[in-house]
Amino acid sequence: MLVAAGLNASSAQHAPKWVRGATCYEIFVRSFSDSDGDGVGDLKGLTAKLDYINDGNPRSDRSLGARCVWLMPIVESPSYHGYDATDYYRVARAYGTNEDFKRFVAAAHRRGIRVLVDMVLNHTSNEHPWFQAAMRDTASPYRNWYRWSATKPDSKGPWGQDVWYKSPVRDEYYYAVFWSGMPDLDYETPAVRTEVKKIARFWLREMGVDGFRLDAVPFLMEDGGKLAGSRGTHALLHDYASYVRSVKGDAYTVGEVYDSLGTVLTYYPDQLDSYFAFELADSIIAAVRDGRGRGMLAPALRLQRGVPNDRTSPFLRNHDQPRTRTELGGDMRKARLASFLLLTMPGLPFVYYGEEIGMIGAKPDERLRTPMQWTSGHAGGFTTGTPWEALQDDSSTTTVEAEERDSSSVLAMNRRMIHLRSRVAALGDGTLVPLRASHDGVTAYLRRRGSSVVLVVANLTSEALEGITLTSDARALPAGRWSVRSLLGHGKTQQIIIRTSGLNGYSPARTLQPLEGYVFALNRLR
Repeated sequence: MLVAAGLNASSAQHAPKWVRGATCYEIFVRSFSDSDGDGVGDLKGLTAKLDYINDGNPRSDRSLGARCVWLMPIVESPSYHGYDATDYYRVARAYGTNEDFKRFVAAAHRRGIRVLVDMVLNHTSNEHPWFQAAMRDTASPYRNWYRWSATKPDSKGPWGQDVWYKSPVRDEYYYAVFWSGMPDLDYETPAVRTEVKKIARFWLREMGVDGFRLDAVPFLMEDGGKLAGSRGTHALLHDYASYVRSVKGDAYTVGEVYDSLGTVLTYYPDQLDSYFAFELADSIIAAVRDGRGRGMLAPALRLQRGVPNDRTSPFLRNHDQPRTRTELGGDMRKARLASFLLLTMPGLPFVYYGEEIGMIGAKPDERLRTPMQWTSGHAGGFTTGTPWEALQDDSSTTTVEAEERDSSSVLAMNRRMIHLRSRVAALGDGTLVPLRASHDGVTAYLRRRGSSVVLVVANLTSEALEGITLTSDARALPAGRWSVRSLLGHGKTQQIIIRTSGLNGYSPARTLQPLEGYVFALNRLR
């Protein structure tokens, strides 16, 4: 099996074509929209809100414009979050029925929205019938679907944590890397591999989904004493992704590898389609927080050198992390700029629900996953009943309703940028070309795809900056006469002459406003 060493972006496999120029929206169904007043979001509520995500009209900018959604776990589970399945083939009763899900998928597809679902393969719930049978009967056919030990091993987990737990039934121990309620599946057992393929086929064929987000993939196998990213894990991911593609050729798989970029690259070129770029997320947030552009692009450029841009998945924050605005001290302008930068990056960007309006949230986990804030009315318009979790303190002011009336809002910027990614080839699928700015508080870069070129500039500081100039390497742009037109309504169309290849002291605007992003289309004139 190939690993990242020796990989180059031009020779690697590509993601499905629909990924290019698309943006994906991460949704916690429990917190999105409640249709029946029980305080828990559900599939009918989500279906009713699809026009907010994408109304299916490519000429309209009223919707967010996302062409993909990722639903956090939706199968039957004893927990509120669903990351411990008890039935991989049944939608959680709190969310609706399998038929409700099929209707949701059909409605999403009519609007051009692809549907990804969370697939948790590392472990099940300890309440899953497989585990219950294995625990209670040593002769059960499910016995070797989990790992057991007659005595408690001395070994610890990847973070030095206990991973062997006492069985409540007999004097023995079972392996669970996350906690006792999530016993790990044993992929040394062929029947387990067969079963997870059967599950994938069910969701792709019977339920109509377009791919999977795979949770905690480094921990699938612990062969050779390696607890994360073992050879067995890489081989398993390769086999699983190949099977998914054989069932549905344009299905998409994205994995969670919460590690350094160097480690993430070892999961390419021939395993899942993509992996989340945690290091890039941290780099963007640090740049906006500190007001310094130096080094922000390093993770994106390293990814670009290793894999095709359509196989990277940038994001800012997800359901396990403090929300972007909270990370940025509550500053709405900084949250807006961070979203702007994310949506100018290569790859398939993922936007966590509520980030597009600047929702806040900090640990514990429930407070990272609070109900969506639609209006200033009761429970933020999320439910007519009592929400399963209290809304955030700013829920009456930070709302979709309020931001739809404000052309400078975080929501307005997200809508503009997501639609631009769909319409402008360079922004959606272009190569990233770094530029040097005359001020460390400015980041600037080109995105290029064929004859389509855009220039991205962002003032990361809280002050207006005058006379900023940009310089590039010689290969950035060929010599000639170019027109420069703002795609976000900043200033008039300019013309520049590049006498020798590359930019040299070019000033894109007289003044760069504080915490503001700019996108310019560059067209070479004959």
